[in-house]
Amino acid sequence: MSEKKLMKGNEALAEGAVRAGCRFFAGYPITPQNEVPEYMSWRLPETGGTFIQAESEVSAINMIYGAAATGTRCMTSSSSPGVSLKQEGLSYCAGADLPLLISNIVRGGPGLGNIAGAQGDYWQATRGGGHGDYRVFVMAPYSVSEMANFPHKCYETAFKYRLPSMILADGILGQMMEPVEFKHPEIDPKNLKEPEWAIGVNKGRPKRMIGSYDLREGMLEKMILERVKRYKELEAAEILYEEKMLDDAEIALVAYGTSARVSTAAVKAAREKGIKAGLFRPITLWPYPKARLAELAGRIKKFLVVEMSLGQMVDDVRLGINGRAETHLHAKPGGSVITAEEVTATIENIVKKGARKYAVVK
Repeated sequence: MSEKKLMKGNEALAEGAVRAGCRFFAGYPITPQNEVPEYMSWRLPETGGTFIQAESEVSAINMIYGAAATGTRCMTSSSSPGVSLKQEGLSYCAGADLPLLISNIVRGGPGLGNIAGAQGDYWQATRGGGHGDYRVFVMAPYSVSEMANFPHKCYETAFKYRLPSMILADGILGQMMEPVEFKHPEIDPKNLKEPEWAIGVNKGRPKRMIGSYDLREGMLEKMILERVKRYKELEAAEILYEEKMLDDAEIALVAYGTSARVSTAAVKAAREKGIKAGLFRPITLWPYPKARLAELAGRIKKFLVVEMSLGQMVDDVRLGINGRAETHLHAKPGGSVITAEEVTATIENIVKKGARKYAVVK
């Protein structure tokens, strides 16, 4: 077993990407993710990789487009407003079937909002974010250790199915420090086979081209439908989630990221009060584990979604449950921190008093 190391979430994320084979990073500073480019600025040159602080977020994502087209494991990182600026470029990357890694260390919004950790970018991340029909593989870490280890899964999935991947974490996870153990062997990109689609120096092979633009009659539709086949394969094979104390639960909390950490404490507190609560934590936000929620709704009739937003993931929970159980919401937007005491009180209200199904907790 490898030795554990105390690291900040953003630094663990950057180191995890390097160990997963990342050799090109382009980004632009924005709080609360600044440790990611700062770490990459000295770590990548150690590995023979390249770090570029671009003149803007728009420049950064287009640099990533170029790097990804060569088959290089590349990455960009930002926080909410910066990720919004990257959306056009991300759509271009998806339209060109380019695998890459983008991290969003979410802050309060909309607009510039504040620099506190939040979860208001869920819709943007899981619905594509930019224009056109496409998807992004999205993972939501729960701990600094997961911040460190998820880049490996993101790159493997991105290259297998040829699509962008994202790590969606809130500013609290990005800034906190915890012991980290890197669970995957470090990858040397020199040992990776060049993808058959990648452009680069002509080595006597047929010319290769990368692009999302085709004006021939019916060709764009064909490209999209071929891409959808890969999306469906991904949905069938790559869904991840975690369950805690759901075997006998009368109410299931559904939460990701920091909200899941708070919900874990709330579940324990509720159990101490005699309420059989449990936690369902989606790890992949797209594809979302709706089928498993549908199974759980066959025996658990009360669900409480806990979000550091106005309530966005609750839509996917409702789609999964499909009216077979009650769906309640504990929402706190604007970068405000949810406490376990608040969530525990909401659990008690639902189980004992019958709270309103959809309510923003002030």
